[in-house]
Amino acid sequence: MKLITAIIKPFKLDDVREALSEIGVQGITVTEVKGFGRQKGHTELYRGAEYVVDFLPKVKIELAIADEMTDQVVEAITGAANTGKIGDGKIFIVNLEQAVRIRTGETGVEAV
Repeated sequence: MKLITAIIKPFKLDDVREALSEIGVQGITVTEVKGFGRQKGHTELYRGAEYVVDFLPKVKIELAIADEMTDQVVEAITGAANTGKIGDGKIFIVNLEQAVRIRTGETGVEAV
């Protein structure tokens, strides 16, 4: 199993959710986060004063999947989240040793 974590722009969340749903992904966890990458924030003007926004709003999506779905999931996320502009986000993939469904006690891929 794999744990996929994707950091994307907030307005792309619905597109990514739909793309994942179309390929059969049943559950995701979404968290509102803030951060910066290469763009290192930006400068904004508010009531005539200029200030620096160091951390930009992002959305973090986490999902546990079977190994064989990894490429499909990555393609779905990249296709749906891509705007072609800086700050589109990142996808991290790590091995997931075990998963347990609390209600039934199922383990492994069955728990996902």
